[in-house]
Amino acid sequence: MTRPFLALSALPFLALAQPKEWPKPDRAAQMSIEEYDPKSSLVVPQHPKTRAKYPIIDVHNHQRPNANEAQMDKLVKDMDGINLQIMVNLSGGYGERLKANVATYTNNPKYKGRFAVFANLTYEELERPDYSDIVAKQLEDDFKAGAQGLKFFKNFGMDLSEKNGKRIKIDDPRFDKAFEMCAKYGKPVLIHTAEPKPFFTPWDKTNERWLELKQFPSRYRPGDKYDSWETLMGELYTRIKRHPKVTFINAHLGWLGADLGQLGKLMDQMPNMMTEIGAVLYEFGRQPRYARKWFTQYQDRVLFGKDTWEPSEYHYYFRVLETDDEYFDYYRKRHAFWKMYGLDLPDKVLKKLYYKNALRIIPGLDASKFPK
Repeated sequence: MTRPFLALSALPFLALAQPKEWPKPDRAAQMSIEEYDPKSSLVVPQHPKTRAKYPIIDVHNHQRPNANEAQMDKLVKDMDGINLQIMVNLSGGYGERLKANVATYTNNPKYKGRFAVFANLTYEELERPDYSDIVAKQLEDDFKAGAQGLKFFKNFGMDLSEKNGKRIKIDDPRFDKAFEMCAKYGKPVLIHTAEPKPFFTPWDKTNERWLELKQFPSRYRPGDKYDSWETLMGELYTRIKRHPKVTFINAHLGWLGADLGQLGKLMDQMPNMMTEIGAVLYEFGRQPRYARKWFTQYQDRVLFGKDTWEPSEYHYYFRVLETDDEYFDYYRKRHAFWKMYGLDLPDKVLKKLYYKNALRIIPGLDASKFPK
């Protein structure tokens, strides 16, 4: 018996909405890569997340030093909404600025236990012969004033220079006493070195960050103006090896999110080196199987960080880390032309990433609100 032909009108799930006016082919052909924004036709299970499964300690954030009560109330409310229990403000400064940040974020009883503040080094009087003693003393004062760690920004090693223009290296011995002060007081060092490796490679059609460099040309690091990425990272590892009693947090997965195997080898060589995932979700979110194995292997060495404060962007981190979803959008096109995949990390690994590792290495954090 011949089966009757089934008209498309009888299959509503196949019916496509017809546009009132089709775009002209010549306009589509002239469209730039920046305008191209394809919508996936893939239909798969989706489990978007707006709140973390477990409470979080964000070890990589930056907040204003003079926030008023209304701003602080909103900040804490937004943190509560995504289950962010403790935020580490890395922009603590030094001296009076550091004291002001501690007063605003850690000593205010209204927000007790919700924040930690890291100090930053002073580069004033850098060329004085006793600078090593000056900067170490200032850092000691900042620790006594309430700083819970030390943060280095990317200018350290990349742009910081002598008056004659000579670049000051990351392993410059003038800073040795400051690092040893961290060892003395048991304070961790979160250090941001260099930038994504593609910024240091030829800006051509093969560069994965081509769009970002087009939109922000000042981020390009050509060899005639900057030392190589390998040189800068090599200086960092010399520094880390020089201070085995200091716990270092190599920011942004050490810009090795696209080569986790190499990052693992380096961590094996340097047991005092931790890392964190701030601003590199686009890297490990495209390699779910290998990244899951890597995060499991190094579960005691990785911390949660975000870098920029936009609560809705955390949702993408939760989805990548907690679910096994496939092929979903990342929040910033210029970072990634590709889609994200969930790692579906085991609860044991997730707890260490979200809060246990931070509680272990950052002194003075309030552990009372976190599961055992």
